[in-house]
Amino acid sequence: MGEHPSPGPAVAACAEAERIEELEPEAEERPPVAPEDFDPGNTGYISTGKFRSLLESHSSKLDPHKREVLLALADSQADGQIGYQDFVNLMSNKRSNSFRQAILQGNRRLCSKALLEEKGLNLSQRLIRHVAYETLPREIDRKWYYDSYTCCPPPWFMITVTLLEVAFFLYNGVALGQFVLQVTHPRYLKNSLVYHPQLRAQAWRYLTYIFMHAGIEHLGLNVVLQLLVGVPLEMVHGATRIGLVYVAGVVAGSLAVSVADMTAPVVGSSGGVYALVSAHLANIVMNWSGMKCQFKLLRMAVALICMSMEFGRAVWLRFHPSAYPPCPHPSFVAHLGGVAVGITLGVVVLRNYEQRLQDQSLWWIFVAMYTVFVLFAVFWNIFAYTLLDLKLPPPP
Repeated sequence: MGEHPSPGPAVAACAEAERIEELEPEAEERPPVAPEDFDPGNTGYISTGKFRSLLESHSSKLDPHKREVLLALADSQADGQIGYQDFVNLMSNKRSNSFRQAILQGNRRLCSKALLEEKGLNLSQRLIRHVAYETLPREIDRKWYYDSYTCCPPPWFMITVTLLEVAFFLYNGVALGQFVLQVTHPRYLKNSLVYHPQLRAQAWRYLTYIFMHAGIEHLGLNVVLQLLVGVPLEMVHGATRIGLVYVAGVVAGSLAVSVADMTAPVVGSSGGVYALVSAHLANIVMNWSGMKCQFKLLRMAVALICMSMEFGRAVWLRFHPSAYPPCPHPSFVAHLGGVAVGITLGVVVLRNYEQRLQDQSLWWIFVAMYTVFVLFAVFWNIFAYTLLDLKLPPPP
């Protein structure tokens, strides 16, 4: 996919405010100083009237979507003044939560045609627009994303994880001579990546189990969901946020198994996948009227059916007679751990596009809940197995 051609971010930079220049990256480190003609007292604020005249005189040099947002910023200021720092942050693609609230509560309606109605877009632009409508509920956010997305960096996290999962599966398939229901092979659990209750002290297993799948039927659905849901979400919210939700779901999944299904091993990336998909579906439901993706009800139904089928397969396999007793087949509880992360941490991430998560009180509440769960699970793994005198399957 090629880079989306859009105007670079601009800011009123010269003292006479006669032109708008491209804001250099290092300018973010310098203290912003308002142009003297618009802020003679150097207060850090300019009047909305002067701000509008500046926009009108340079409107041809600004992207129309960004100009709309700037005008909405002007209309939202009840005191008739605009902070220069807000202006710089906006033009350098840094929107604060208070800024977006001001836009949403302002008296200006974005009345130009919707992004969906624009014609003459090339394939890359149509793809970016499609991703915007798939993931974002607000038109102002969709336009912002469309203008600022450059595919640099690309959605590398989900693609890398998916390729690694496929590579490990193929390697194990060749080594075991089995691709369907690999988990039934007697040597399957000897792999050092699988989480096994007897080896729970090996901390890496709580994460690396995602690279082992029960079979091609298990891997297939996880890969499809990761690519169809995870990649668009990463394109919008970035690798850091989506990776955080994914990894949190993976760790919560294995810890949930160690607490609720103590004798079972864990394989597969379903914890991370279910975290992303659950967060996305919950975000659609919570912003139903704003989400403009096509056939959303039908697609939600299909996604829920696929997730239910995969979960049903996992439940069936867990209680199916094991091919290597007394060790049971892998647990299904990791799916539930992923869902719990998705509808808590995941929803907060997806609902706050380009906003600072540390400014959201709900974010800290869910982080605290997740931390408490992790600490509880760690102590549970240290003490509960001994206190309960649980009979565990032999190590592989």
